[in-house]
Amino acid sequence: MDRRKFIKNSALASSLFFVPNFVKTFETVASERLGYKRLVIVQLAGGNDGLNTIIPHNNDLYYNARPRLAISKDLIKLTDDLGFHPSLSPLRPLFDNGELSIINNVGYPNPVRSHFRSMDIWQTASGSDEYLQSGWIGRYLDQYGKQPYNAMEMDEQLSLAMKGEHLNGIATNDYKVLYNTAKDPYFKNVINHYNDAHLSEHNLGYLYQTMIEAKSSANYIFENTKVKPSHKIYPQNKFAKQLKNVAQFINSGLDTKVFYTSLSGFDTHANQINKQARLLTHYSESVSAFVQDLKQNDTFKDTLILTFSEFGRRVKQNAANGTDHGSANNVFVIGKNLKTAGFYNKLASLSDLDANGDLKYSIDFRSVYATILSQWMEVSAEGIIPNQQKLLDFI
Repeated sequence: MDRRKFIKNSALASSLFFVPNFVKTFETVASERLGYKRLVIVQLAGGNDGLNTIIPHNNDLYYNARPRLAISKDLIKLTDDLGFHPSLSPLRPLFDNGELSIINNVGYPNPVRSHFRSMDIWQTASGSDEYLQSGWIGRYLDQYGKQPYNAMEMDEQLSLAMKGEHLNGIATNDYKVLYNTAKDPYFKNVINHYNDAHLSEHNLGYLYQTMIEAKSSANYIFENTKVKPSHKIYPQNKFAKQLKNVAQFINSGLDTKVFYTSLSGFDTHANQINKQARLLTHYSESVSAFVQDLKQNDTFKDTLILTFSEFGRRVKQNAANGTDHGSANNVFVIGKNLKTAGFYNKLASLSDLDANGDLKYSIDFRSVYATILSQWMEVSAEGIIPNQQKLLDFI
């Protein structure tokens, strides 16, 4: 094979990791267990300041700790004690309709304040002292998936969350480009060479099989997405484009059960006010358009949206009009017929902080995952989420 062309075209395979042939042996059984419900994950990368997202507007300790950062003007009061950042106004109808559950104080024991390590913990569902090589969605695919496109990430690279031990999701930020790349005659040559060579799984067979799966997934996504293109007007930003693609996939009936999206830029060590306001505007306006799109196509009832960030921020502002890395944070869950809409639990005490001046967590994030798997995806969390986790009652 031509080495230069091999390198050029292997970019497509980067959205998938090696898929062993033996995965095929359980496809028939797995296809019966996928169900019809879908999960959309939104990652707010960088550590969103949860205390300025859900604001304790009736708490003097909040205003004393943040004399220049505290939000008082135009905040959206939801209860006598808590309210939205003004930029979250597009989510107010969801809150009022009982379609949003806000879980406060979500974290884990012995929190890590490194972006990369904390994100690994959230994506693998590990403890702070564990190092796992597979993600929680990847392990879901291992047990219940049948094809890479059963879980899709709206990016060029696949997150650790989407990588299993035997099967991984697929990553693409433009399914048309993915399809056109897969049409390259090179892939036909790859398939012919693979069939002729009878390579084993333990050498180049891994890579060949990956590229074959990539081509198959690209064809499937492209052909099925033509069924129902989205005509909803979305905001003009990259995150909104991700959600528009997800809506088109869902409304077209794609056999994808988990979608992974992200919005970055939340590491607000300095000049936080304007940065966070802009990012939360992108988030709320895009999610609002997404939900409306699903409702118009009668697919919202079968879709759950989970929003998380790898950690919160310190309670006290810093000298640069920003906030430093913290621990516990809020998690948003959006869906139809939630059991516990509004605020699932109270905000942590601002007078009883940990040794670093952070909010103390009260809910382990892995309990959120286990609840979604058990109560929404209707599968067992055993073997996916390490250790026994308490199930919550928000769905």
